[in-house]
Amino acid sequence: MSNSSNLPDPGILSDQFVALRLNKISPAIPDRGWVPAYHFTITRADSQEALGDLRLRVGSSDLLRLFAGHIGFAISEPHRGNRYAFHALTVVAPFAWKLGIDPVWITCNPENLASRRTCELAGAEYIETVSIPLGSDMYERDERLKRRYRLCSQRDAA
Repeated sequence: MSNSSNLPDPGILSDQFVALRLNKISPAIPDRGWVPAYHFTITRADSQEALGDLRLRVGSSDLLRLFAGHIGFAISEPHRGNRYAFHALTVVAPFAWKLGIDPVWITCNPENLASRRTCELAGAEYIETVSIPLGSDMYERDERLKRRYRLCSQRDAA
């Protein structure tokens, strides 16, 4: 699954609160350590109003497991506080597991309390806080630490 053209179409992933609508699939950029990624818009399930975005990175690398995570999400400011990110995460996780990503790694900045709470509500286990390596894209954006969370499928939770 290193080539984005080999990735299956997820269709619309949804629950009663949110729907994830595919915008594009970006290809891997091996020179940068990037894997292919699905880019979704998070919308309200009942109105298709855009709430934010979610990326699902497909593959495995130390950069991904330790710093970037398989899943990244952001909710637009006017829509925060409604647990939309939690719903989006619980909707996309089974698709990630279906693709063979298990466990799913999610990272966030330590000061991002909302993302930390989202991970915890979704059942992800806090593993550790790691330092961002000098020279990485994240370091260049003034990010210095990442909290790492592991989200396993139900079959691995027991």
